[in-house]
Amino acid sequence: MIVAIDGPSGAGKSTVAKAVAKKLGFSCLDTGAMYRAVAWQAVQDGVSLADDAALGELARAYEIAFGHEPGDPLPKTVSIGGVDVTDAIRTAEIDKAVSPTSAASSVREALVSQQRRIGSGGDYVVEGRDIGTVVFPEAELKVFLTASDEERAHRRVRQNVDRGVGSIDYDEVLADLRRRDEADSTRATSPLKAASDAIEIDSTGDYIETVIDRIVELARERKR
Repeated sequence: MIVAIDGPSGAGKSTVAKAVAKKLGFSCLDTGAMYRAVAWQAVQDGVSLADDAALGELARAYEIAFGHEPGDPLPKTVSIGGVDVTDAIRTAEIDKAVSPTSAASSVREALVSQQRRIGSGGDYVVEGRDIGTVVFPEAELKVFLTASDEERAHRRVRQNVDRGVGSIDYDEVLADLRRRDEADSTRATSPLKAASDAIEIDSTGDYIETVIDRIVELARERKR
């Protein structure tokens, strides 16, 4: 079974997906981390973020892998080309680099095939921006998760404070979220949008646990 969770940056997709996977006993595939890893590698290699072909070559050349602890379905680490980039891909620099990287059609093609291969091997919760529309259009449950711009910015700032990486300037974070929303929603390849059969959940003002429990309940209903 595939549970697809899409939505804009800062909506809490990663947090929700990991918690839902744990409660259901599913594995969690963090596709956003895969695009961030490619963006990080592009910055390291000096590849132009405007060069679609070069980004695609890079995405095909470097293997992306997730590390798991025995018995835990949640990924603990992400690596690219054998290099652990778990923390390195969560910086403000990569926040800005990931949208043009993920907009590259060649990168999306390279990573979508790998995501489908992984997802076909069991029960997965998968989060991103085009999971229900492009990667797994036949997913048994599709959720489009969002929240107000302001709440998403506050959440991202708190997250960055907790992690000790990324910007903690609210205005800067808010502006970056809005910039990414515009870029992700208007890109030619796999734009951010809700699948026609997705269940839309606006988490503004809700405790994150409420959202998690609702998705878990929906998944259990679909799996019966």
